[in-house]
Amino acid sequence: MTDLPGTADCPCGGGRYADCCAPFLRREAWPATAEALMRSRYTAFARNDADYLLRTWHPRTRPESLELDDRRWDGLEIVERTDGAEDDLMGIVGFVAHWSHRGRRGSLVERSAFVRRGGRWVYLAATPESE
Repeated sequence: MTDLPGTADCPCGGGRYADCCAPFLRREAWPATAEALMRSRYTAFARNDADYLLRTWHPRTRPESLELDDRRWDGLEIVERTDGAEDDLMGIVGFVAHWSHRGRRGSLVERSAFVRRGGRWVYLAATPESE
């Protein structure tokens, strides 16, 4: 995996990669909010960084290993934020992640639950859709 140039846009859509998710994926910093962690995890999917995904997953729900497919992640839309600020203990981030693979296009729609563990945000699990 090569690093993106400092002027390249971040896959998560949050700005320049160097200022957005790069410090997290390079293990130089930890996301301060649930949304920042969600965005960095999307970027890790886009960059095929399974190690980062596993490292940011709660140990209770984390799989032993993770095999990523070769789909291309084409864009992220954040559609819901519930709590998840720097001082919160829990947060929900709803999103739509667009992808393409072998001429097909699709979207992954999910509400992700995040919790604080040891002062850091971690991904817990997908949550049921609200009504």
